[in-house]
Amino acid sequence: MKIGIIGAGNIGGNLTRRFTAAGHDVSVANSRGPQTLRALAEETGATPVTVAEAARGADVVVITIPTKAVPGLPDGLLDDAPDNVAVVDTGNYYPQQRDGRIVAIEEGVPESRWTELQLGHPVVKAFNTTFAHDLLDRPRPKGDPERIAMPVAGDDEAAKALVRVLIDGAGFDTVDTGGLDDSWRQQPGTPVYGLAADADTVRKALADASPERTAEWRA
Repeated sequence: MKIGIIGAGNIGGNLTRRFTAAGHDVSVANSRGPQTLRALAEETGATPVTVAEAARGADVVVITIPTKAVPGLPDGLLDDAPDNVAVVDTGNYYPQQRDGRIVAIEEGVPESRWTELQLGHPVVKAFNTTFAHDLLDRPRPKGDPERIAMPVAGDDEAAKALVRVLIDGAGFDTVDTGGLDDSWRQQPGTPVYGLAADADTVRKALADASPERTAEWRA
């Protein structure tokens, strides 16, 4: 697949490493410009690009930046991508720790639904419950008893299916969380957040989630 990754922090950098290792054609961008990504490009073979170029011709675009930075993405970001491009949101809302108060999220809009509204394109929520080091340390072949599972939510069933194939090829199982309106089940503070476990354990954690955002995760 052709994959564009916007954000080269802990998650974005390790997704770049994982996807290139799996044989995908990866372009990676950050807010500081392609010249700051030379070391990552040399290490992985990914192509450093500007944020505006990251989605060009991509099958999958991964948005892995702070939630507060999403509205600052370039207008027309997805104009040069196919209409059916799958857009992945890895983000988490950290009001006290990083993002400040986002009123709509505080009032109950799921984090990735808010991101979708900023982008004007359906998104798939994935990779947000996983520690960055697990992306490199925990991949396992299908059927391995130590293979861990990641929750995936989204309304676009075709895009969600494509993302699940991508995750499977990267060495992880997936659990369908449902649509974006149910993606609160994998937000920070829920039982699945930070959980590295098999699919059955992940399903139970999702079922045990409460929609009430705890004090640590409210502004």
